[in-house]
Amino acid sequence: MSRELPRWIDIGVIPAANILLAFLVAGLVVLVAGENPLDALSVLLTGAFGYDEAIGYTLYYATNLVFTGLAVAVAFHAGLFNIGGEGQAYIGGLGAGLAALGLAGILPGWVVIPVAVAASGLFGAAWAFLPGWLQAHRGSHVVITTIMFNFLASALMVHLMVNVLIQPGQMSPESREIASIAWMPFVHEVLAGIGIRVARSPLNLSILWAAAACVFVWLLIYRSRWGYAIRTVGHNEAAAIYAGIDPKKVVVVTMCISGALAGFVGVNEILGVQHRLLLNFTAGYGFTGIAVALMGRAHPVGIVLASLLFGALYQGGTELDFEFDNITRDLVVVVQGLVILFSGALAYMMHPLALWLWRRWHREDMA
Repeated sequence: MSRELPRWIDIGVIPAANILLAFLVAGLVVLVAGENPLDALSVLLTGAFGYDEAIGYTLYYATNLVFTGLAVAVAFHAGLFNIGGEGQAYIGGLGAGLAALGLAGILPGWVVIPVAVAASGLFGAAWAFLPGWLQAHRGSHVVITTIMFNFLASALMVHLMVNVLIQPGQMSPESREIASIAWMPFVHEVLAGIGIRVARSPLNLSILWAAAACVFVWLLIYRSRWGYAIRTVGHNEAAAIYAGIDPKKVVVVTMCISGALAGFVGVNEILGVQHRLLLNFTAGYGFTGIAVALMGRAHPVGIVLASLLFGALYQGGTELDFEFDNITRDLVVVVQGLVILFSGALAYMMHPLALWLWRRWHREDMA
């Protein structure tokens, strides 16, 4: 008798069931608010995928979530719970912005952009290094230290933007605009160059970097010796030591990789959309990335699908607020929170029932 669920049920059917439950509960909330849940669902889907501008916005949001979801997933595989993606993304954006602001008038764009992208990863990795080192060498739990570093990143950015990097003569805590040669090209502009007309949106070529990051993580975790070491430490540290793996080194390096991936949010936001350094550009992507990684079962393919779902909720939720009198922005946040609840905190709620049904079906099939 099969005592465990097949992988296709664990990573496919159960997450789909969790999403369905979330939308059913969300539908009840919308019904109580006085609106038709089916009409709301139609508006949400149309607002997220119904026209090219909407698709651009959905993919733009999803790009950030791919980066933070991958960051959380890489740490998961090493048995680490990195909830510092928000701070690492913040500092990664700082690195990208400083590189672009400092080099755009000196070097050509084809040099500045790769340097700024590398700076975003390095700054994010550096911000994750100390929590990883403290976990590995001092036993300080990475959950606590990464929470602390989120607040430190926020305080550091406020200080820098208000007292150091603010553009002279303005009240808003923003830097001067980055020279256009250092902007990440917009997708609608690239497509227009080859004769394809689509509506303007914030979607830029950072989405290709996100795709490359997915491939990198898949190769790292599942097709490399280092990935084997990461997964071994995550599953059984004693066995890793017996196999000759240094868990301390794995923890530190894994946290740095995780921080670098989160830092790439700065590429999409600072180089791709905002074109200046400013406060709060991360907009909670680091925290939502936790739910994305859980829903995606820490696998790049699952993370892409989960990121698309949350990107659709971000964009489609805006349309709900516009179209319905009784569905406010706060109610949209409730709907998003329900999806996070069922796909994140309650990700394995359906597992016992699914396992019971699978075993019962398997027994009847064998009879």
